[in-house]
Amino acid sequence: MIQNSYLLISPCRDESEFMRQTLDSVIAQTIQPSLWVIIDDGSTDQTPEILNQYARKYNFIRIIHRKNRGSRQVGPGVIEAFYAGYHNIDVDNFEYICKLDLDLELPPKYFEILLQRFAENPRIGTCSGKPYFVDKKTGKLLSEKCGDENSVGMTKFFRKNCFDQIGGFVQQVMWDAIDGHRCRMLGWIACSWDEPDLRFTHLRPMGSSQNGMLTGRMRHGFGQYFMGTGFIYMTVSSLYRMTHPPLIIGGLAMWWGYVQSLLFAKERLQDPTFRAFLRNYQWSCLLRGKAKATTLLNTQRAPYWDSSASNPSSPSATMTPPNPIA
Repeated sequence: MIQNSYLLISPCRDESEFMRQTLDSVIAQTIQPSLWVIIDDGSTDQTPEILNQYARKYNFIRIIHRKNRGSRQVGPGVIEAFYAGYHNIDVDNFEYICKLDLDLELPPKYFEILLQRFAENPRIGTCSGKPYFVDKKTGKLLSEKCGDENSVGMTKFFRKNCFDQIGGFVQQVMWDAIDGHRCRMLGWIACSWDEPDLRFTHLRPMGSSQNGMLTGRMRHGFGQYFMGTGFIYMTVSSLYRMTHPPLIIGGLAMWWGYVQSLLFAKERLQDPTFRAFLRNYQWSCLLRGKAKATTLLNTQRAPYWDSSASNPSSPSATMTPPNPIA
C-alpha cells in the first residue's frame, strides 16, 4: 500500500454531455489519483470515444467497457458497475478509494484538502465537500443542502480499511446513506464540509432521475424505507424538503415514495441491529438536532473504533445500538 495513494472508480453511462468537465477537473487536481478506473456501463452516446481519447493521453486513466444492458439504472445498477471496476484491480495497493460520478466539476485542491483531513483525524472514515448546482433562472450556484453527517454520494471518498470494515456498498437505493451509518456503528466518523475550496458543481442536480425529478424523489422515499427509517422521521424530513425546490411537491413525492413502499411491504435491508441503531439516532436528531445528535453518537461509538480491524463477516454482527435518547 502506497501512502496517500488514492484510487478513483467512476461508473458511467451516456455522460458525454458532462464528462469532459469532470475529466478536466480531475486532471487539474493538485494531487492527481494514482489510478482512475472508469467503467463505461454500456453507453450509446459518444462516452466511449471520449473516454478512450483521455485514456490514450493520461496513463493513470484506465477504461473498462461493459455491454449495453438496455437501460440506465440508478442505485443498484451504479454500484454493480462500481464493483465491475473494483474487482478488476488490486485495491489493496491504495490507501484511499473514491467512487466519483462523471457529472461534476471539482475545485483544483479538492482531493489535496480531503487527504489532509484524513491525515489530521485518523477516525475519519469517509468525507467529502459539498455539491452545488447552477440555478437555471438566475445563473447562481445554489447548495443542494446535504447534511454534515456523511460524505455525499457523488464523491464517496473512503479510507480503504474503513470501506473494508463496513462491508463496502449495499447494492440498493440508499447505499450512500447506509455506509455513513455503518461507519458510525464501528466508531468511524463520516462527514462533509461546506468550504469554498471543497464546493463542487453538480451538473445534474441531486434527486433528479432519467424519468424526471419527481421520480427521483419518490425513489429516495423508497430508499429511506429500505434503509429502515421510521415513519415520523420520514414525515419530518419530507416537510423540511417541501421548503426547497421543487417547493411542496418534491418533499411530498419523497413522503409518498416511502408510504407507498410501506403499504406494499416492499423489501427492506435485512439487518435488524442496523435498523435499531438508525432509529435511535434519528430520534436523537429529532430531539436534539442533527449536529448535536451526531456529535454525541460519535463520542459514544469511539470505543468501537479499531482502524486495524479486519473486515467483519457481517458489519453488524458484533454491534449493539446505543441509546442516544437517554
